[in-house]
Amino acid sequence: MIANQHYFNQAIALFDAANAQDPNQDEGEPKELLYARRMTDMIGRFAPDASEVAQLAVRAQHIQRWLVPRSNYPLGKPGYFAWRTGLYRFHAETAGKLMQQAGYAEAMIEQVKSAVSKQGIKTNPDTQMLEDVTSLVFIESYMLGFAGQHAEYTEEKWLDIIRKTWRKMSADAHAFATSGGIKLPETLVPLILKAVSEG
Repeated sequence: MIANQHYFNQAIALFDAANAQDPNQDEGEPKELLYARRMTDMIGRFAPDASEVAQLAVRAQHIQRWLVPRSNYPLGKPGYFAWRTGLYRFHAETAGKLMQQAGYAEAMIEQVKSAVSKQGIKTNPDTQMLEDVTSLVFIESYMLGFAGQHAEYTEEKWLDIIRKTWRKMSADAHAFATSGGIKLPETLVPLILKAVSEG
């Protein structure tokens, strides 16, 4: 349910204009603009009655991601986690500024920023919705490409990646993924089913 369609449309347009600046291309489109559209498409399929906060959050999930490259942070796990935390903060702040331009009040902006910065996974329904949609989009549209970039990964490593993705998702997202709600990458279906059945 969208409380103010004008604010909502304006915010989406501003998010998309920001992502249209991505110099990286995917299927002939700016990479993060395509990602944002896939996120909106997925929430429409998975949870058509999702809150306005969740709908804004999924569209802003990766906003201008290319401006915070992994190479800005040290190598290794601590550097990776610092990068991820920095990204969450950057995406939230960027979304908040654009929502302000669109006319949204501070209370709504703070709710979207909380979801985008991944606060309260499993306790904040908007954050969990974002996590569900992110995971569903990854499985459907990006997991196969990711596999192609990491041919050196063992089966055990893949099972671990799939299990970690699965653990982030709600029971509703699990049911949606396994009942035909998303198109599973064909070559990875045996691994996905194995990971899910073994927990």
